[in-house]
Amino acid sequence: MSEQPATAPIATTPAGTFRGVSLPDVDVFKGIRYAEAPTGDRRWRDPVPAAAAVDEVDATRFGPIAPQQTNPALNLGADARQDEDCLFLNVWRPADTVDTPLPVMVWLHGGAYTFGSSSQPIYDGTALVHSGGGVVVTVNYRIGALGFLDLSSFSTPDVPFDGNLALKDILLALHWVQRNIDAFGGDPDRVTVFGESAGGGLVTTLLATPSAEGLFHRAIAESSPATSMYGPARAREVAQKFLHEAGVDAAALATVRDLPVDEVVRATMAVFAAVPAEAPGTLAFAPVVDGDLVPEAPASVLKAGRGLPVPLMIGTNRDEASFFRFMKSPLMPVTEADIERMFADMKAENPEVELPSRQAVLGSYEGVRQKVLGLGIARDIAFRLPTIWIAEGHSAVAPVWLYRFDHATRAMDLIGIGATHGAELAYVWGNLDTAPKDPTFWLGGRRPAERISERMRVRWTAFASGASPDVTDAAHWPAYEPEARETLVIDTEDRTVADLDAALRAGWGDRVLAFP
Repeated sequence: MSEQPATAPIATTPAGTFRGVSLPDVDVFKGIRYAEAPTGDRRWRDPVPAAAAVDEVDATRFGPIAPQQTNPALNLGADARQDEDCLFLNVWRPADTVDTPLPVMVWLHGGAYTFGSSSQPIYDGTALVHSGGGVVVTVNYRIGALGFLDLSSFSTPDVPFDGNLALKDILLALHWVQRNIDAFGGDPDRVTVFGESAGGGLVTTLLATPSAEGLFHRAIAESSPATSMYGPARAREVAQKFLHEAGVDAAALATVRDLPVDEVVRATMAVFAAVPAEAPGTLAFAPVVDGDLVPEAPASVLKAGRGLPVPLMIGTNRDEASFFRFMKSPLMPVTEADIERMFADMKAENPEVELPSRQAVLGSYEGVRQKVLGLGIARDIAFRLPTIWIAEGHSAVAPVWLYRFDHATRAMDLIGIGATHGAELAYVWGNLDTAPKDPTFWLGGRRPAERISERMRVRWTAFASGASPDVTDAAHWPAYEPEARETLVIDTEDRTVADLDAALRAGWGDRVLAFP
């Protein structure tokens, strides 16, 4: 949708006065700074709240995105600019203001904690605002080594470092929303945080972060890698790998702040590839269970029903792992050798837990062809099993709605992608045409996709408003209960299935496992 000349919308907030852009029925404010530049002495330090702007701020252009290696799978936008000074957010709202404050949806983008940004074209909030009449906020946070490398164990009084920086960026952005969103028409008492992949992992982490209490009131986690988090010892090993790769001597650690940002990105990518090569299924960069900000492993906290008691929508996609195979990504163990190594590593990671037998696990995939068996196991270890455990446990303290996205067009099935990782994003956001040379509709299927997208946007925004997502004329979507375990399967025709994951639970068991 092209921007057109109109009276510029103005929002006057405690953070300053912002001049945005008026689109048909929607106002958008771009590139709003919520933290000071995390550069120089602030590299690898906690974020600092941005000072209130004295003069009116031109909020008509997205701010820079976090430094990263360009990834052909991600359309970052034609005007994307990379800069270490990247802590900005964007706001979409209905153009016609109303007296009643509107629900707010705060988006955390995905990208394996190493890629992506809040300003990707697929995350344009216009369609979501049209569907739900609420306010949409998308947030940049530090990624890769700049956001997830934990150098805190190397800190000295003269050379201090902090950890869990990206998570702290997000907490600071949520504080910004609490203080300022009412000036955009939003209700600070009805904030839903939602995200996919790494963003979904951040959402489930927030649910287990005590200091996040009160900053959001509902949560949506799409394809959360909730168990892909590690403790301080593992974080230090990754930090040592990074320092070695970057040629930084531990005796002169202060020089790490002088590295050119391009060198930081290069070393990030080297470690990003090396860690899963050594331990299949392991991420190099992720939030850290530090015993402080994140006291315990989030999946364990949520499975035990000890998370923040806010309603949750959570789910995965039918063919999560196919994307990683297609992209030849190092992140997902899909070969038989990788799966065998992962099982061995699981035993080492869970020395006091009776693991399911290999025979029992393989029984979960009865009838699955050997060629795709690894894809199924990788998909379930990374995404579906943690999601099931979280739905089961969190339903004891708050309403939970569980889904699985199964829809794929004929072209995507023929390519072998199916309903892969991230496939639901275009439908959730109502942006079906943002990827150049996208093959999705080469063989048709556009009209059914539009209807699916409309239903999903209605469900997602109804949930964010404080209602049940069971609001369409399609399949009934009841809240998850441990007895019936009903799941909404999203497809050309939605359907509700009781205990969709019975075979998985039987094979893998209901205990949260620490995966490598």
